[in-house]
Amino acid sequence: MKKLFTLLLLPLFALTASAQEELLNLGLEARVDYLRQTIDGDHIGDESGFKGRFVNLIINGNLGHGVSYAYRHRLNKINKDNTFFDAIDWLYLSYTSPNNRWTLSGGKQVVGVGGYEYDIAPIDVYFYSEFCSTIGCYQFGASVTHTLKSGNDSFMAQVTQSPFRAEHAKEMYAYNLMWMGRHGCFSTLYSLNAMEHAPGEYIYYIALGNRLNLGRVTLELDLTNRATEHQAFFFRDCSVMGKVAVEACDYVQLQAKASYDVNRTSHLGDYCVQPDSELTRLSAAVEVYPIKGKRHVRLHAAYSYTFGSCSETNILQDKQSIINFGLTWRMNLLSFTPNKHK
Repeated sequence: MKKLFTLLLLPLFALTASAQEELLNLGLEARVDYLRQTIDGDHIGDESGFKGRFVNLIINGNLGHGVSYAYRHRLNKINKDNTFFDAIDWLYLSYTSPNNRWTLSGGKQVVGVGGYEYDIAPIDVYFYSEFCSTIGCYQFGASVTHTLKSGNDSFMAQVTQSPFRAEHAKEMYAYNLMWMGRHGCFSTLYSLNAMEHAPGEYIYYIALGNRLNLGRVTLELDLTNRATEHQAFFFRDCSVMGKVAVEACDYVQLQAKASYDVNRTSHLGDYCVQPDSELTRLSAAVEVYPIKGKRHVRLHAAYSYTFGSCSETNILQDKQSIINFGLTWRMNLLSFTPNKHK
C-alpha cells in the first residue's frame, strides 16, 4: 500500500521539483464585533457582548507548470469529533491548462451553489439569510472548469460530499453545475444542484445570482428555489436576497439588504430552511475605511430586524433585533517570489 501511494505521488513530486517558479502568499485576517441582540424587546445576554468572530490564516501560491494551491484555516473555529479539517474552509490543489481554458481542482472546496450572498467571504457578511446561515458550504470534492475563449464565461462541473451528510453520518454526495459570467456591468453566478439530503434521496436547487455594477452603486439579486424528489414546485421552498451597496466616497460604503426565506412544504428534506418557516430579514450597514487608498482596515456599524413564522431550531427568529459594531483588518505576512535568474 505504501509503495502504491508513493507511486501515485511521484508525478507531483517531479512536477514540483522541476518548477521554474514558485510563489507563496501568507496572510492573516481578523474581525472583532460587539453585538447586542433582543427578541421581542427582551435582551439576550448570552448572544450579546464582544465577540471574536474570525481569525483566518490564508496561504496560496503557485508551484509552476499551471499548478496552484489555496488554503484557509479558521484559527478560532473548534474542530468537531477530533477532525482537524473541520476548521479548514478550503484546502485544494488546482491545475490550469497552458491556454487558461481548463482547470482541474481537488481537495476541500466551496460547494458550487449560485448566488452572491453565498459567494462572499463570511468575514465580509454582517447578516445572512436563513438559507446561507445554515448550509455547510465547504466540503471535500473535485471539479473541472472550462472558460470560453472570450474569458467572460466559465462553466464548472463539481462533485463533493453532501452538506447534509452529518444528518445521517453516511456517505452522501452533491452534484453541481455552475455558470459564472461577466458581460459589461452585469455578472452572474447561476447553478443547478442535486444534493443528497438522505441516502439515495435528493433535494434540487436552482440558484440564480445576479449582480449589476454601476460605478459606485452595486445591485445584487439572488433567487434560490429548492424542491425534493416527487415534489417539483416553484416558490414554495425558496430564498430571495436583494442588496444595494453605494460607495459614498473613498472612505465610506453604505449597504441595505433584505432577505426572504420560505418553506411551505410538508416533506422533510430541506435542512437549511425548516418546513413551515417564513422569515424576512431587513438590514443596513455602514463601512468606514480609515486608511486612504487601502482597504486593509475596516470599521463597521450594522443593524438587522427579522420577523415572520419559524421554529426554535431556526437561526433567525421572529422579532429578532441585532446591533453590530466591529473592526476588521487584513495583514499580508509574507510574499515570496524566488529570483528566476538566480
